[in-house]
Amino acid sequence: MAKVNWFPGHMAKTLMQMSKEIKNIDMIIYVLDARAPLSCLNPKFNELCENKPILFVLNKVDLADDYISNYIKMVLKQKDNCDCISLNSIQSGTSKIIEPIMKNLCKNKLQKYAKKQLTIPLRAMVIGVPNCGKSTLINNMCGIKKTKTGDKAGVTRGKQWVALKNGFEILDTPGTLWPNLENQEIAKKLCIIGSIKDEIVDINELSLYLVTLLQKYYPKFLQERYDIKLNDNALLTINEIAQKKHFLIKGGDIDYDRTCAMIIDDFRKGRFGKITLDQVENV
Repeated sequence: MAKVNWFPGHMAKTLMQMSKEIKNIDMIIYVLDARAPLSCLNPKFNELCENKPILFVLNKVDLADDYISNYIKMVLKQKDNCDCISLNSIQSGTSKIIEPIMKNLCKNKLQKYAKKQLTIPLRAMVIGVPNCGKSTLINNMCGIKKTKTGDKAGVTRGKQWVALKNGFEILDTPGTLWPNLENQEIAKKLCIIGSIKDEIVDINELSLYLVTLLQKYYPKFLQERYDIKLNDNALLTINEIAQKKHFLIKGGDIDYDRTCAMIIDDFRKGRFGKITLDQVENV
């Protein structure tokens, strides 16, 4: 598979804007796609988050492996001045647990405001890679739709300030990657979860990689979804899936485009079961 790299101009601009805004921010809400949470950790955010309280949110947890989600949540909680929760931001009301955590992470600042009898709202910046669900989470926190959302990368293009009923102010930022995706394992996982535009990726090769991961970590899910026999060869598995689905072209050859697109879509829609591409061995 050709090297995957996607860092359009608006992402570079976003990183510059975020670095300027950070001085006005009290804390960070760092949204991670629970299907590949470690791959969603942007190294460019490290400097940005320095010395700021961070609430990690494992989003889309309804689609992820519970054991791995809980383990990674435990690891992230151990970081200094950090907390971590898991939720499904599409489900109404799930974000209610965030407010008390925000207050706890910023308790020193709140105490200082209280002593001076100041009523200054806490300001949080929401960050994450494209398509991790930042805008959906903010809409959940608001109780109404205030930010534009979508199921593909690159929907949010500019910063958006949103005021919450509890006095908090939230800054939504465009999903941002980093200039050089040197680790292509991470790049492929980001492609699979939709954080990188499908238009720049070879879906057939991406599907081959996904099937390889499923055969290694979730073979029964693959077997049960397509009623196939287990084997260690990803290409043979895709061939068998195509035969089962009758995805053939003239002459009886495999229609790889249709078959591979279906496999990727089945993963993204959660039709295999609860799967996490990042395994505990990578922590």
